[in-house]
Amino acid sequence: MTTADSGAFTEAVRAVRAGEVAADLAAGQLIGRMSDRELLGLLDGDSPRRLLPFIPVLLGRRPFVAGALPRLGIPGIRFSDGTRGVVIGRSTAFPVTIARAATWDPSLEERVGRAIGLETRARGANYSASVCVNLLRHPGWGRAQESYGEDPVLTGQMGSALTRGVRVHVMACVKHFALNSMENERFEVDVAVDEHALHEVYLPHFKAVVDAGADSVMSAYNKVRGEYMDLNGALLTGVLRHEWGFAGFVTSDWVFGTHDSVASLEAGMDVEMPLRLLRSRDLPAALRKGDVARDTVLQSAHRILRTSVLHAATRELAEPGPERIASRAHRELAYQAATESMVLLKNDVVGTVPLLPLAPAPGHLAVIGRLAERANLGDHGSSRVRPPSTVSPVQGLREALPGTRITTMTGEDEADAVALAAAADTVVVVVGLDQHDEGESVVTGGVDVGVLGPAFDSGRMRRSLVALAHVASRFVRGGDRSSLELRPADVSLIHAVVGANARTVVVLVGGSAILTEAWRGSVAALLLAWYPGMEGGHALASVLTGAAEPGGRLPFVLPTDAAHLPPFDSASKSVVYDESWGQRRLDGAGHVPAYPFGFGLGYTEIEHRLLAHSFDSTGGIADVLVTNIGDREGSTIIQVYAADVSLRRPVAQLLGFQKVKLRPGEQARVRVSLDPGPTLERDPATKRWSPRGGDWAVLAAQHSPADWAGAVRLWSTEEATGDDGAPDAVLA
Repeated sequence: MTTADSGAFTEAVRAVRAGEVAADLAAGQLIGRMSDRELLGLLDGDSPRRLLPFIPVLLGRRPFVAGALPRLGIPGIRFSDGTRGVVIGRSTAFPVTIARAATWDPSLEERVGRAIGLETRARGANYSASVCVNLLRHPGWGRAQESYGEDPVLTGQMGSALTRGVRVHVMACVKHFALNSMENERFEVDVAVDEHALHEVYLPHFKAVVDAGADSVMSAYNKVRGEYMDLNGALLTGVLRHEWGFAGFVTSDWVFGTHDSVASLEAGMDVEMPLRLLRSRDLPAALRKGDVARDTVLQSAHRILRTSVLHAATRELAEPGPERIASRAHRELAYQAATESMVLLKNDVVGTVPLLPLAPAPGHLAVIGRLAERANLGDHGSSRVRPPSTVSPVQGLREALPGTRITTMTGEDEADAVALAAAADTVVVVVGLDQHDEGESVVTGGVDVGVLGPAFDSGRMRRSLVALAHVASRFVRGGDRSSLELRPADVSLIHAVVGANARTVVVLVGGSAILTEAWRGSVAALLLAWYPGMEGGHALASVLTGAAEPGGRLPFVLPTDAAHLPPFDSASKSVVYDESWGQRRLDGAGHVPAYPFGFGLGYTEIEHRLLAHSFDSTGGIADVLVTNIGDREGSTIIQVYAADVSLRRPVAQLLGFQKVKLRPGEQARVRVSLDPGPTLERDPATKRWSPRGGDWAVLAAQHSPADWAGAVRLWSTEEATGDDGAPDAVLA
């Protein structure tokens, strides 16, 4: 190997950065210097299959590499996971994705993405699978905490922001493409979906992230219309590449996400991750025999190298050092994200003023609940982050209220909890979920069926892995939730404590919707704190005491009854995804939610009024007047919705949103960008988009509206017909 050889990749990057050659040409030049064996080495992970049982440990210690070629200086894809931070080493633990969705603040999310990308790079990786934009079809999904909630527009904007931030430093991978929204049967479930629901509900946010510059896409484990996603050429090539123009590369979900070496390559899945499993065994002979076309191999190799060279040439030049990991600036960012994510659902007057904020500070504060002294960062699956420090709710309150007597107990002895509550001035009850209730599934039915067979010939290795998975499941259950309710002991504790002290705040911890009907009527204040990250205790204390405002708004609807949501069977091997889910399902059926999509209270009162709008099939804007009529500074999320008001029950569609902070008495005119997607439909034959039929109106609101009486006309397709006989939109 010559010095020139070992510097080939570096020279390609330099030339692209200098504008001397295009990334396509640079990739082609590298490929021209590679042997067939080296080309095939780009198409799977570099680590041997014997490391499979050790993946959970190794994932937290080093990047997983695919396609490294030292002879030419090619670093390969150096993978790190982490939707809430970097999983390698001790890193900043941000609030989980769904908590950050509740901020409704893409600019904040882009800053979080930049921090995650920087720490990923500082750990020696160049590729982050941190962008999860699967739609929350049902809150029972175990990995709901890794999503941005139920709405395609909110998900698309937040996922795009994270992508822009991450790729400042490393390649950004979006996952799991596509229709992955259940956990226990994720390896085997077959999703049936019609063309309208597929393109108008479950794919727009993926396209938004691709348009935002995503470098890579991770294919899902599940089947869509009978075809495993790594074999689904209709989506991986027909939609992703031909229809959307995606030029990056596709990787498999790990280990069990590749089902056929040749067919997956032909379908458009470029890299088998993370080990040398099926492809290392099958592709060399397939290429020699002509069972896979050389052009197919070259096509994937070109995508991988072009993307790698182009990103290396355009990313931030300065190499971050390890001192940037979990730095003070990143901890402060984690704190900000946590405070702005917390959703105040209820805040009744107790005495003469609302219970929250706790001002003046109580003389004696009781903090009760099994989660009160736990940081509780989220599930213990592949996105688990291990920060150098954490702050529990009790610790945060002790630091925020040094002059207050704070007494705590788990509440396991309910009689003692009642006695403590009765003796305290104010009570905070911290209840909810943890990694045992929800999260990535450690073992599923999918492991026990066929997916391990092709890789291990159904031999002793396979039996050992299945046994290991079952042992692991005894310690961390995770998976889909069996109920949307709190644990019965938590409900009993709430009733008992509220009965002893009316000044009780309930703090809910979790990664998705938790039903509250059995007890919310008796509680004065209710705050959803999510899995709030390493600074969660400080953030919670700031919100409770009023040092910070609860800035969050719900990224999903919270129903009164789980029966109002779509059917959800976590053991099913087939499921139908349609256009009726979340707030839209409740709207269509006439069910009133406990708390609607977009809902959240602050510590001040802010009014919204739509002043003007301009809108067509390419997008638009709305000008909204917002006024803080309260007596303290606060924030609001301007939310602009549209609906076909000719329907007996209009179904609200979010078009755009904007976060605004206002001083007391301040008024501002705010311009909100509008996404036309929810008002359009796609013709499956022509693939053209056109306005939906009906009589459409638009409304500025503080959450998904139930009343459209004050809406402003948007268009009616009943009023005009084009030359082709199709309705034309009549625009405002």
